[in-house]
Amino acid sequence: MRKTLTTLSAMLIALTTLYIPASTTSAAAPSRQPTVEAQDLALEPASARPEYRTRAQVPAQYKWNLESIYPTQSAWEKDCKKVEALVHDFNRFRGHLANPAQVKAMLDNYAVLSRTFDKVHVYAKLSFDTNTGDSKLQALNDRAEKLATLVGEQTSWVMPELCAIPEAELKTVLSAKELISYKPFLEDALKTKPHTLSQEMESVLAQTHPLAKAPEKIYNMLQKDILFPSLRDKDGHDIHLNGGTYSTILQGNDRDLRKRAYELYNKVIEHYQDTYASTFAAEVQANNFAGKVHKYDSALEASLLPNGIPPDVYDQLLNTVHKNLPLLQRYMNLKKELLKVDQLHVYDLYVPITSHEARYIPFDEAKRMVLEGLKPMGDDYVATLAKAFDSNWIDVYSTEDKRGGGYQWGCYDSHPFVLLNYQGHYDDVSTVAHELGHAMQSYYTQQKQPYLYSGYPIFTAEVASTMNETLMFKSLYKNATTRDDKLYLLNQYLETFVGTLFRQAQFAEFEKLAHEREQKGEALTAENLKTLYLDIHKKYFGNSLAADPEIGMQWSRVPHFYYGFYVYQYATSFAASTALAKLVLEEGQPAVKRIRENFLAAGSSKPPLEILKSAGVDMSTPKPIEQSMKVFEEQLKEMEKLVHAKS
Repeated sequence: MRKTLTTLSAMLIALTTLYIPASTTSAAAPSRQPTVEAQDLALEPASARPEYRTRAQVPAQYKWNLESIYPTQSAWEKDCKKVEALVHDFNRFRGHLANPAQVKAMLDNYAVLSRTFDKVHVYAKLSFDTNTGDSKLQALNDRAEKLATLVGEQTSWVMPELCAIPEAELKTVLSAKELISYKPFLEDALKTKPHTLSQEMESVLAQTHPLAKAPEKIYNMLQKDILFPSLRDKDGHDIHLNGGTYSTILQGNDRDLRKRAYELYNKVIEHYQDTYASTFAAEVQANNFAGKVHKYDSALEASLLPNGIPPDVYDQLLNTVHKNLPLLQRYMNLKKELLKVDQLHVYDLYVPITSHEARYIPFDEAKRMVLEGLKPMGDDYVATLAKAFDSNWIDVYSTEDKRGGGYQWGCYDSHPFVLLNYQGHYDDVSTVAHELGHAMQSYYTQQKQPYLYSGYPIFTAEVASTMNETLMFKSLYKNATTRDDKLYLLNQYLETFVGTLFRQAQFAEFEKLAHEREQKGEALTAENLKTLYLDIHKKYFGNSLAADPEIGMQWSRVPHFYYGFYVYQYATSFAASTALAKLVLEEGQPAVKRIRENFLAAGSSKPPLEILKSAGVDMSTPKPIEQSMKVFEEQLKEMEKLVHAKS
C-alpha cells in the first residue's frame, strides 16, 4: 500500500498558505499526440478557468470512478465484515509457527487479510477525500480507520513470535522451499528483530495506533475548519481568501495586494499558532516515544533503519546542501534583479517573469503536454498514461469540500487513483506529471510483483514522480524557440530544484532538530519553533530573501511532518530522478528498460538502495546530490546568460 501526498514543484507557494494539499464513459485514447511547443504553455485567459462549487457540477470525465473498486456501498460493507472475520480467524496461527508449513499458512492468510483491508481502506479514504463535508463519508472513513486499528492489534503478535524463534530454527524456516516466495519479505521484516518487543508489548502499542495518528487527524481538521476573511483589490472588488485565491494573488502583478494578502493570510494562521505547536509537539513526542520504546537511538534512526536506509544518508544530504547554499542565494538574487525590487520577500517569489504565467492551461492541454514530454519513456509507458487520462484514474478539479493538494493512491485490486486540485498553472501541469509518475510506479509494480511486494519503499516513492517532471521540462525546453519561452521554463525548472532539493533539506533539518530538542526535554512551544525555523531560513537564504516574521510559522504548514521523517526523501529522490532522467535522455531504450524492470516494477522486492543502484544511481554516496547541484548550476548559468543577453 502506498499513498503519496502532494507535488513538490509547487511546494514553495504551498508554504505561504495553509497546506492546500490532497459510473462514467471513457473516451478513446489518441494514437498520437501533436508536439507541444513552449509557446503552447498558455492558451486561454484566466477567465476561462472552470469553477465548480459542488462535485455534482464536475463533468464525469474529470472525476475518478470508485465503482471500479466497489460497485455499491453494500459490496464495501460485505468486505468490511470479511476483514473482521479474517482478522479474528487469524489468531488460530498464534503460538503455532513451529515449522515452515505453519509459517507459510500464516503468511498466506496474512496476505489475504491485508489485501482485503487495503481495498476497504482505499475506497473509504478516496470517497471521503472528494467530499470531506459529507458526514456519511466521514463515518465510512472512520469505520475503515477502526478496522485499521483492529487489524494492527490482531496481527501485532506476528513479528514478536517470529523473532522469538531460536536462530538455528529460524535459518531452517528461511531456507525452506515452501517459503521461497516469502523469503525477501521475512528477511526484511526480521531486520527489526533487535527492536521488536514482546507480543504483549507490541499488542499494547498496536492499540495506541489511534493516539499516534491523532496529531495528523487534528492537523487535517484544523486545515479544513480555518476560515479566512476577504480583502479588496485596487478596483474595489472583494476577494475572499482561500487556498486558490491566495495562490492566484501571489502570482499577480499587484505588489501591494500580494503584500496585504500575505500578511492577512499569515495573521490568521498565527492566531492558531499554539494549536499548531501543540499538535506538532504531540507528533514529535509520539515519534520519539516509539523510537525509544523500540530501542532505537532516535526517532530518525527508527524511521530510516527499518527501510534499509542508514542515517548517514540523511546527514550527507544536509551537509551537501549546506555546501551549495551559495547557489540558492545566487538564484534568489537573480530573481530580485528580474523583479527590480530592493528586497525580495516571500510574496514576490511567484510573480511571473514572462506573460505565460498569467495564462490558464486547460486540462486537456496539460494532458497533451504530459504525454508528449514523457515519450522518451517508451510507447507502452505513454499508452498507459493515456489510459489513466481517459479511464477515470484522475480526479481533476477543486470543489468546496474536496481535500486540497494532490496524491496518488490505490490498492492491489484497483488501478492507481490520482487526486488533483487543478488550477491551470504550469505548476499544476507539473503536478499532473508528478502524480502520474507515482501511478506508473504503482502500475508496473502491481503488474510484476506479488501482493506482499507490491508496495514500494518510502525512499524510492518520489523518484518516478520527479523524473517525470524533469523529462517533461526537457521536452518543452528543447522545443522552445524564443528567449521568453526559455526564461519561463528555466525559471519553472529552477523553482522545482528550490522546492524539492533545497527546501526539503531545509524542512528535514528543522524536523531533525525539533525531534532532538524534544528528546533532550526542551519544550516545543510556538515561539521556540518559530525561532528555530527562522534561524534555519536565514542560514539557507542569507540576505537574498527577507526574513519576514511571517516565515517563522512556515513549519505549521508542512503536512509531511506528520509522516515521520518523510520530507528528506523528496530531496534524495529528486537527486536520484535527475540522474535517471539524464540516463534516459542519453542512453535511450537500454536505460528505459533497466529503469522500468529494476526500479519501476521492483516494488519492495529488494532494499531501496539496491533497487536504485540496479537502475543506475548509487544513493549510498553523496555523488547524486552533488551531480544535481551541478545541473542546478548549469541551468542557473543558462538563465543568467538569457537574462543578461541583449534583446
